[in-house]
Amino acid sequence: MKTLEINKMSRIERLQAMESLWDSLMDEESEIESPEWHKDILAERKRKIETGETEFISLEKLRASRKS
Repeated sequence: MKTLEINKMSRIERLQAMESLWDSLMDEESEIESPEWHKDILAERKRKIETGETEFISLEKLRASRKS
């Protein structure tokens, strides 16, 4: 499938195609390993949570901040 064909699909059709692709990946027997940099990012985020260096905000506050 070419990009041009994808661009002609409705949003619902594209989401359904993404879901089908994801399902096909999940059905494969081989495990897909996360890259090492994913583990590094997660470890850094965990460290920030544990040391109080991060702030959690509500979904409403996040949405409001994106509108400004």
